[in-house]
Amino acid sequence: MASSGMFMIIAIVAVFLPSILATEHVVGDKTGWRPGFDYKTWAQGKTFYVGDTLVFKYTPGAHNVLRVNGTGFQECKAADDIVPLTTGNDVIPLSTPGKKWYICGVAKHCESGNQKLSITVLPQLGSPATSPSPSPTGTTPSGAAGDIASRYHGLIVAIVGVFGMIMF
Repeated sequence: MASSGMFMIIAIVAVFLPSILATEHVVGDKTGWRPGFDYKTWAQGKTFYVGDTLVFKYTPGAHNVLRVNGTGFQECKAADDIVPLTTGNDVIPLSTPGKKWYICGVAKHCESGNQKLSITVLPQLGSPATSPSPSPTGTTPSGAAGDIASRYHGLIVAIVGVFGMIMF
């Protein structure tokens, strides 16, 4: 009985682990997606992983979201085949690691330099590529330890809860 219970715990953890560790990042937090906000500073305080999502909140019609490449980000131009997101509550899953760039294509919002976002998405937690390399000063990058600890807190709570259900 104990071995089947342990198997059940492992199976449940394997199924729910990615969603437990995923974070929803509301771009700009309470401010949302609008001109006049420093998205570069906002992103510097965050760690983005594969499996997380970005949520762009704004007034529909007043703004939009365009995913562009690095050149498009610098020039505030999207390729002709890019379809803008326009719902005002656009959810973008971060499904691959690497650099990601987003701009507002309305009026001169991007050109004014403040309605554009650049982030780096890291491989999913737990994958071999996420093992942190030591920094030159021997310190953990800002926010990284707390971010990882908060993600694993949810996992621990889930495991204890499932274990408790099986045992009692």
